[in-house]
Amino acid sequence: MSNWMTDWDYPQWAAAIEQKIAAKLRWIDQRTDIWQACVLEAFRSHRVSEYHFYGTVGYGYHDVGRETLEAVFADVFSSEAALVRPQIVSGTHAISLALFSILRPGDELLYLSGQPYDTLLPIIGKGRDGTGSLADYGIRYREVPLTSSLKLDKERLKEMLTEKTKVIAIQRSRGYSSRPSFTISEIADAIRYIRSLASDVLIFVDNCYGEFVELEEPTHVGADLIAGSLIKNPGGGLAKTGGYLAGKKEWILRAADRLIAPQLGLEMGATGDGLRDFFQGLFLAPHTVGEALKGIVFAAAALEMEGFETSPSWDENRTDIVQQVILQKPEWLIAFCQGIQSASPVDSYLKLEPTQMPGYDDPVVMAAGTFVSGASIELSADGPMRSPYIAYLQGGLTYSHVKIAICSAIQQLKAVMKNSCVNISNTY
Repeated sequence: MSNWMTDWDYPQWAAAIEQKIAAKLRWIDQRTDIWQACVLEAFRSHRVSEYHFYGTVGYGYHDVGRETLEAVFADVFSSEAALVRPQIVSGTHAISLALFSILRPGDELLYLSGQPYDTLLPIIGKGRDGTGSLADYGIRYREVPLTSSLKLDKERLKEMLTEKTKVIAIQRSRGYSSRPSFTISEIADAIRYIRSLASDVLIFVDNCYGEFVELEEPTHVGADLIAGSLIKNPGGGLAKTGGYLAGKKEWILRAADRLIAPQLGLEMGATGDGLRDFFQGLFLAPHTVGEALKGIVFAAAALEMEGFETSPSWDENRTDIVQQVILQKPEWLIAFCQGIQSASPVDSYLKLEPTQMPGYDDPVVMAAGTFVSGASIELSADGPMRSPYIAYLQGGLTYSHVKIAICSAIQQLKAVMKNSCVNISNTY
């Protein structure tokens, strides 16, 4: 057996951390059991069988597996309908599909959670510039700034809401921002308030990174439509591509027609050989998300022990699988990501360097030694090269892998800091 961690005295170090976080790990296991029972019941209710795993080609007519998968997703998310397709290539694509399908020229999109992900800004657009953005179609966009304590500002929402406001959007996860992710309780409170102001406005929640983390989803608390990626939480690490939308049937029908063609959306769309992975990935998703959660709780506790600032801290409640690590210096951010990459099962030998990526204003350093490119449910770490140089750690198919990788990342950080004559304990 390789002894690459000999200098770390890994078993004793890990045991001390795990003793500290034991109660949190037990709670995650309990949450996993509850969600696993929910998913299992949906599979049993729809009588999932072997023949559902064989997809279609060509037009994809009469795809009973696809129809059953979408019914199972709808049940799991307590929604009227769902759209689950390999033709949706990412979370950004799923969100774009949702917005373009429910908004029309002259409507207004109002983001309650401040500025959304960097990759959504080109979708929103800045005017009729021919790019095909929402703005290019005459759809107005505004955003409600967060409060000084980085909370959803309901009073400011009341001031900004107009008769043109068709959709109010909430981004559950933080993205590349310093604000916290929003819990289901906070989203539920906002939805109740929105309904008291405008009962007919459509409430959309970007659910990326959040599925199966809490005991409810936004659709359980009144969201009309949610969207996410299958290579994040609900794909369970097995889905190779794809995305989903879930919510009111009216909006799912619109999204399906936008994805394919009017009046054809739910009836067409070949699934090829991916259905088995989609079904099995969804079944494994509660367990896989639980492993990722235990891993990032461990990571936060270990990094805090070494003097780093994290968000959430290890003992805070969580609503997504993203862990923020504030590293303060560009070379520390690079070192952290290089440490994660070196403990990856794929491309561990690569030496990471920041690079420009589509949809981002700043160069990004990204550790992603994953089996599926871009799969955020697998362990990855990345961050934009801008102050305060924050690493965003996410995913982890197994708890053991996350522990090993965090050991590697801290080891790499210590080496860089030692070379810079910097003592970690005096950094913050």
